[in-house]
Amino acid sequence: MVLSRWQQLTQWPMVAAAVVFTVVYAWVVIANVQAPDDAVPRLVLAAIWLIFAVEYVVCIVLAEARGEWFRTHLVNLAAVMVPILRPLLLLRLLRLVPSLRAETGTAVRGRLAIYAVATSVLLIFMGALAVLDAEQNAPGANITEFADAAWWVAVTVTSVGYGDYFPVTAAGRWVAVGLMFGGLALLGTVAATLSSWLIDRVRSRHGGG
Repeated sequence: MVLSRWQQLTQWPMVAAAVVFTVVYAWVVIANVQAPDDAVPRLVLAAIWLIFAVEYVVCIVLAEARGEWFRTHLVNLAAVMVPILRPLLLLRLLRLVPSLRAETGTAVRGRLAIYAVATSVLLIFMGALAVLDAEQNAPGANITEFADAAWWVAVTVTSVGYGDYFPVTAAGRWVAVGLMFGGLALLGTVAATLSSWLIDRVRSRHGGG
């Protein structure tokens, strides 16, 4: 079997796995499900991790240029290594939109903008779940509700940092570090897209004059 055929066969199952992971993980965290009641959902999450790991290994094996495939599919590796990033694979659905397949400058910028917005929403949602999972049962924690977690993630990603909420656990602080880097990357993408649009506008007006 060739890689393209494998990816075609697994595209929708992997999207479904990402959706199931997101729903189950959100329920476990927001409902604050504790042992032994969390045994079944945790088993489901572990099974989904195994699915992602197997799919990734098969892709590596089937790829002709394995080094190049590895470099251009780091998100897939991240989805295996860091569980909260698995919903990012839902962005694959955007590739199915016909208007986002064009390769003109305007279409590319539009695609980047849509990806940036979708990534921001997923980053805030999953970041809030991750920090709530780490913090809500910790002694002295001040992030104990999903709304508080979402607020903290939003101000952290945008580098505002009011300081009204903050993580007290090591895991929560590592989530904060990841969100800071993710926020910088998103802001850089938005700035680059805006700059490209402005340059094209200036060139268009200059050429028309």
